[in-house]
Amino acid sequence: MRALSIAAMREEEPVSGLLAGAIKTSLRPLQALIAAPTLLFLTALTAMLFGHPDVSFHRLNRVTFALLIVGVVGRAVVLKQEVLRFERVSWPMIALTAVVLISLVGRPVDEDTWGVLAAKYLFPFTLFHLAQLVFIEERRIRRFEVFALVVLAYLSFSAIVFLLGLHDLVFPKFILDPNLGYHAERARGPFLQAAANGVSLNMLVLLVLHGYRRGSLRSAKTLVVLGSVPIAILATMTRSVWLSFVGSLLGLVFVARNPKARLAWIAVVTVAAGGLGVVMSTTPLGSVLGDRFQDSGSVEFREAVYAGSWRMFLDRPIAGWGFHQMPATLPKYVGEFHDKVLYPHNTYLEILVENGLLGLSLYAWLMWELWRLGREKVHGSEAQGFLDSEFRGWWPILLAVYWANAAVVVMSYQFVNGILFTVAGILAAHRRRAEVSGPC
Repeated sequence: MRALSIAAMREEEPVSGLLAGAIKTSLRPLQALIAAPTLLFLTALTAMLFGHPDVSFHRLNRVTFALLIVGVVGRAVVLKQEVLRFERVSWPMIALTAVVLISLVGRPVDEDTWGVLAAKYLFPFTLFHLAQLVFIEERRIRRFEVFALVVLAYLSFSAIVFLLGLHDLVFPKFILDPNLGYHAERARGPFLQAAANGVSLNMLVLLVLHGYRRGSLRSAKTLVVLGSVPIAILATMTRSVWLSFVGSLLGLVFVARNPKARLAWIAVVTVAAGGLGVVMSTTPLGSVLGDRFQDSGSVEFREAVYAGSWRMFLDRPIAGWGFHQMPATLPKYVGEFHDKVLYPHNTYLEILVENGLLGLSLYAWLMWELWRLGREKVHGSEAQGFLDSEFRGWWPILLAVYWANAAVVVMSYQFVNGILFTVAGILAAHRRRAEVSGPC
């Protein structure tokens, strides 16, 4: 009997070894995801950069986003970290998402509606919470800064070569397709919308300027990229982008604490203004820019759309018409134009019409809490890193760029929202760490 049991154990050992090997092999993809949270996060943002819904491979962003969730949450579980870190700003996010989802109950929801829902709420709100688990070390934040520099260089290059008519250098080629997106005559980048391209340039340049100021991105290449941004901003041919860019530069002058830094920002603004004046007066581009400044057709269109939107709001002021109901319904309230689909070109007005006073109140609460994230003081090592006291002075400027452009376009651009809420998540994570460590 003993001999038989020993023989049986010997037979079981190879079987159990094979099973353990199979389990180990099957877990290797998960181990790879867990081991590279920063790479997963930046890959997801890259997919959002190119993931316009009119492009055939736009579903790639959903795949990378799902992998990001699996990798980051799996890592948190393995390391026994707190998976869900709710901040004050989390509550308006949850409430606003709940209001939107409730408005979808009882009616068919197409793929376009789900895409807009993900771009405006699901993706950015999730990135905010995942960023608190990923960017907890300075070296990871520096990778995010390098990512911002690379994307800024790409967007600036694409805008400039488009402006110069060097269309063979534009990549990917769907940017040039006049049947996709809007403003095919402007530098619109992979967003296929000039305002979204301009907002991205403006937000990224603030992040890169901050990296250069603190020394993490201080190189000749960074200076070349920064020098190209004003031309790329002009190439968008979008007045709101121009004004917000000038406003952000002026804002840096006012928040600078060091007198030398303030003089440097004044010099930058002066040189940029002088360069613009030279371009306007001595090149053919000046006449094109002048025509954009004097264009009144878009203003008349917006006035008609805003008036129709207001009439929609008055019909259902409390709970609104429901998420993504506005494009198909608005033409019935705008008699001057006969489009089948119209957009309000204003984030706040769209929220007011679709989700009523309740939705707008929650959105205002959300923006207030985002602003508060930069008001906390930092201590010790935190004061020397990415989120130093200087950056916290820049945070309201970054928000103001977003807010100003949200007044003239609907912020349904997943990359723009992703960048804003990623930085907000980094702020939230460092604020919590500062609360735990306390002042030195």
